[in-house]
Amino acid sequence: MTTTLRTWLTDSGAYVIAAFRIVIGFLFLCHGTTSLWAWPAEPYGGSTAEIGAWPGWWGAVIQVVCGAALIVGFGTRLAAFLGSGSMAYAYFWSHQADGALPIQNDGESAALFCWAMFLIVFLGSGAFSIDGVIRRLRGVGDVDEVRTKTDGPVLVDA
Repeated sequence: MTTTLRTWLTDSGAYVIAAFRIVIGFLFLCHGTTSLWAWPAEPYGGSTAEIGAWPGWWGAVIQVVCGAALIVGFGTRLAAFLGSGSMAYAYFWSHQADGALPIQNDGESAALFCWAMFLIVFLGSGAFSIDGVIRRLRGVGDVDEVRTKTDGPVLVDA
């Protein structure tokens, strides 16, 4: 049973990473479109960011661009690194002054986005990505060929 579970977890890893990347990218994109165009919901402050305003407008542009890149898996590690850094900046610049913990200073989403994207920097794009297509065209191989089953952390150790 454990061997079957371990095999299934190992074989499914690239697809789970892809699902994680796509969901995080979509949520990040939605935060940016909310700040720029009040879509799909009104922004927290009630109005969209003024063009060129620091840091709101620039942060929203980063969210839109990096979110879209994460969804399609193009430049995944770079997009995740930029997105993670922007959320770290947002947390310390905008939230930290209101309390020590994210639950106290309304910085949960900034902290979660920061750490989720930081994880994507190390995990890569997973399956279903433009990065994977580029790797195959260059002859480098797919995700499973680049990172063998024995590389990386052991998910289940019996």
